[in-house]
Amino acid sequence: MIPSLPGDIFRQGQVLNNTWTIEGVLGRGGTGEVYRARNLVTDRVVAIKALAAQFSGDEGYLELMRREEAMRDIVHDAVVRYSECSCTAEGHVFLVMDFIDGPALSEVMTARRLATRELLIVAHRVAEGLVAAHARGVVHRDLSPDNIILREGRVEGTTIIDFGIAKDTASGARTVVGNRFAGKYEYAAPEQFDGKAVPASDLYALGATLAAAARGEVPFAGATPGEMIRRKSEPLDVAGLPEPLSGLILWLAAPDLADRAPSAAAVVKRVEALLKGSSQPPARQPVRRNRGQGEDATAAKGGAGRRRAWLLGLLAVLLLAGFFLVRPLVWPVLPLAEPWRLEAGSDPAHLSGQAPDAAAAGRIASAVAAATGAPVAQDALGVARGMPAPGWAAAMERLFAELDGLEDWTVSVTDITAEIAGRAASIPERDAIAARLQAWAQEWGMILRLHLTAPALLMPADIAAVLADHASCGALTSDIPAAGTPEQDAVTITGTLPDAATAAALAEALRPVLGARELRMEIETLDPPLCRIRAAMGGLSDGGVTIRLSEARRPAPSLTGIYRPGDNPVADVLIPAALAATPGAELWVAISVSGKVYNLLPNTDDEEVRLDRIGQAEGAVRFVRVLWSADAPGVGKGRIAFRVNDRDFGKAGLFVIISQGPLFPERRPGDESAASFAEAVAARRAARPGLVLAAAHRVLDLRP
Repeated sequence: MIPSLPGDIFRQGQVLNNTWTIEGVLGRGGTGEVYRARNLVTDRVVAIKALAAQFSGDEGYLELMRREEAMRDIVHDAVVRYSECSCTAEGHVFLVMDFIDGPALSEVMTARRLATRELLIVAHRVAEGLVAAHARGVVHRDLSPDNIILREGRVEGTTIIDFGIAKDTASGARTVVGNRFAGKYEYAAPEQFDGKAVPASDLYALGATLAAAARGEVPFAGATPGEMIRRKSEPLDVAGLPEPLSGLILWLAAPDLADRAPSAAAVVKRVEALLKGSSQPPARQPVRRNRGQGEDATAAKGGAGRRRAWLLGLLAVLLLAGFFLVRPLVWPVLPLAEPWRLEAGSDPAHLSGQAPDAAAAGRIASAVAAATGAPVAQDALGVARGMPAPGWAAAMERLFAELDGLEDWTVSVTDITAEIAGRAASIPERDAIAARLQAWAQEWGMILRLHLTAPALLMPADIAAVLADHASCGALTSDIPAAGTPEQDAVTITGTLPDAATAAALAEALRPVLGARELRMEIETLDPPLCRIRAAMGGLSDGGVTIRLSEARRPAPSLTGIYRPGDNPVADVLIPAALAATPGAELWVAISVSGKVYNLLPNTDDEEVRLDRIGQAEGAVRFVRVLWSADAPGVGKGRIAFRVNDRDFGKAGLFVIISQGPLFPERRPGDESAASFAEAVAARRAARPGLVLAAAHRVLDLRP
């Protein structure tokens, strides 16, 4: 998932409508963002699409959101399922839908070339989804590789998303929403430029999508409106694309509606025939006859011609019959294998299936023997007809060399689909083997399904070095238990970092170590001054100390810590009674704003910091107010209050330290730089290791 940014609509951990908790960002666009979220009641993972505030009040965008939400009555495995449309108290409209775990077709096509059969499967799935949508009167209007997800990375799991809402993305995927046009120029049908979107418009977009995926690049739609309209009146360029794919694309994306595929159901039927290798018989051509002057002369010659043709035909039949009588004796007819299979494994070493000839069978058997270290019979493979693709035998011979380092492996090949399972000695080695196999599949045009595992448990020490290398803003921790975590469990990293780029770098460094485990980043981003203070306080326990934030006019606790101009933040430190009763325990509180630190307690007018003398005990907790309402008695005389101005926006840090005796040998100045405060804290900790009993901090998010 993409790390959070300060300007995101929602933040990690935020709960929407008491139901969904935000887990991370999946994608961003100019009009909104998409998040991964979890239902607090059912634990179901969903995707939440949110409109930015400036668009949540725009009736045009709201209509698109409502139209997309109306899709929830469409139930089909190839169409994303929608749940509901809702709105937060802050006015952000959001849409809840199924979470489809897998890459977009646009990502896959830039990473590798998809085989023709894979693209036919994609076309079949999309067409099936369009049948369900069109039956409800819904036209997608914006079908493109961005809006087609391969569930779990498999073409068989192709799913259509984004029915209706517009999003502004990078160049090469321009989306326009208005009264006359909606869709991406590169994939939109010609009629959409006139504001007309019909079911056949989605079929044009499917054809353009297949062309783009086959070439691995976005089709050029033109640089000017005139050039776009001209290009849309011409057939798509399919030069160099193989049949039957090129013919299918031209049928789907014909500029003229009359020449285009008539319906999504017709596309499903045609692609099913292509996938099965069937084809329609050619249409019978009418016999043309020239009536008139030469007809009688032709008839006069007909008798002799027919006798000669009869004799030649009889001779041909006799020769053909003789050929088929003798052929089995000279060239034995091989059995037809359909489907074409190969099975192999390492424990115990075994091999079975078909090969096109004895020589190829022997070479494949030798490759399996080399990979397993055990003898394999040279005639383990039967010789048959029906090899699914040229070079298939060479691909199999090469495959087994790529399994080096894999233990307890099995290989199951059906036609051009290879399913490979096995165990590697480590996560990095597993990833290296997977990369080799992916390259092999791409080179030989095979469809690959991998089930590779690594050691069952990931230990805290396995990622300790990575976390230490990236801990530039205090310690980073994981939720990996001491006994380790299995591969099916997620790993959560908690801590603070200076910016989203650093968080992204951490996630990238962790990926090879985590393997298939889901990574959850509960990272708070702080600016460099706050990071320096957090680093100086790194490794300290909070001892159960918490900071409760509120606003003077709104006494309820603020879970977000968000304040805007004119707000009056109020803060209380909650200290366990047992800790507060520690002899000599003292409280030190500071707030850092815009690179400066203001020492709140002690201060010029109030130097009392002994915990047994300040605050108020309530049961097992002692409350000490450190930021006050501006209207409270005593403000300005030891009690400090402030209001958020209209200039100093960003994140402020409230830092609390409980020490055994004075934290500093002398009172600090009323304000100082964050750097000097951090250096002072670090120096005192180094001089007196047991000085600090507990430390806590909260972030105040000051927004315009």
